[in-house]
Amino acid sequence: MNNFFHVIKDPVHGTMQFTDTEDKWIKPFIDSPFLQRLRFIRQMGMGDFIFPGAVHTRFSHSIGCCYVASQIAHKIRLSDSDRQLVMIACLLHDIGHGPFSHTFEGIFYDKLIHHEDWTPYFLDDYRQSGFFERYNQQNPNHPLYEENFEIIANMIMHYPVENRVLADIVSSQLDADRLDYLLRDNHFCGVQYGQFDLRWMLHCLSIVETEMGKRLGINYKGIGAVEHYLMARRQMIRNIYQLQKKLAFENFFIQCFSELAATLQKENQYSNIRKTRMGQFLMAMNEFNLFAMSHPTQIHEKKQSFLKDNYPLYIELCDHDVFAIIKELAAFDNNQKAVQLAKRLQTRCMPKIVRLDHMNLTNVEAELETFKKAHQHIIEPWQLMVMQTPHRSYSGENDPIWVVNEQGRVKPISQYSFMLNALSDKLETSAFLCIDRVIIDDERIKQFIDKIKSMSD
Repeated sequence: MNNFFHVIKDPVHGTMQFTDTEDKWIKPFIDSPFLQRLRFIRQMGMGDFIFPGAVHTRFSHSIGCCYVASQIAHKIRLSDSDRQLVMIACLLHDIGHGPFSHTFEGIFYDKLIHHEDWTPYFLDDYRQSGFFERYNQQNPNHPLYEENFEIIANMIMHYPVENRVLADIVSSQLDADRLDYLLRDNHFCGVQYGQFDLRWMLHCLSIVETEMGKRLGINYKGIGAVEHYLMARRQMIRNIYQLQKKLAFENFFIQCFSELAATLQKENQYSNIRKTRMGQFLMAMNEFNLFAMSHPTQIHEKKQSFLKDNYPLYIELCDHDVFAIIKELAAFDNNQKAVQLAKRLQTRCMPKIVRLDHMNLTNVEAELETFKKAHQHIIEPWQLMVMQTPHRSYSGENDPIWVVNEQGRVKPISQYSFMLNALSDKLETSAFLCIDRVIIDDERIKQFIDKIKSMSD
């Protein structure tokens, strides 16, 4: 029995203990430049513009996720080799993220490129440069080869793997990812919405036999903890992740960089930005976006070539590159859209939010279009925008959380929980009007807002 532990102090999980063997499994990956870059990428995009403490990174979340995976693996008594696979997969699951995490994905046309699309390129880098050789020198009893690293890659990319229990730890409605980020985001935002009893959930986890084979589930004693966990997720989605002002400000970010990408090649005044790695990436992205808009049926091949050609740029990008661009753009004195949006971002000029009745959204949008056409000389389209935020807190129809009762019968949790049965697969939608703060004092804007508010009463 190995009694040596490597300890990482964490504000969420406290003292995270990894055995000496586990430490050797994960430390070569932690020390790699591909994972270290996540130190400079915010977990919650522009969340800290609303919640000042939310400056935690994808790096700290990845370590936390790996730790939770180790705790799950110990609880359900996985073999050492399986525990190694899920710990590494959870450690690397977010490795493809770019600056400001999910927010950055919005600058691509129709969000055609996500962080998962970049992940295979990062994973391929581990297959090169003698990484496995160096890794196996430290782990002679648990070496990594192409065969077992492919299992890790498949779990991260949500491809089928033979052992569904391992895949469930990495990606499911009970995965280590959610169990960490809900508590982590809750802590750093300084709220109470995301709290749940992680220790009791871990205690109640179990391997259950379903019609589709063995899966990660819970025993009957854990139903209450899972109810609490799923309600915590619902509250975090509604009050943190989809907070209207946060989404509206992130929309400013997306429009700023989308517009900048479209103008870099045309405007000589942005020559300094054009020379930066972010500028080079944005110009390539704009070419991709234009192709995607005009050739939707040919997008797959173009997407793959874009990813391959621009991975060397992407791997170097982080939040610092974004802030540098915003600061330089905001210093310009013109009325171009990218500059005006950069000024809002630089000075945290938050938009005003008017909550809408999404059931009456068609009428609101019609009023908005009429108003924009009548006043296009005083406002830009981006200064008045309607946004919607649909979400599901729990999807029980296609892939439910399984519960094994005292008699050994396995059923979906919705059959034991009245609350989760009512919540399962329900699409909840909120809508709001985003108004640029700069135009808010115009009397015509005030009258329009009053009219919209009356429509949503």
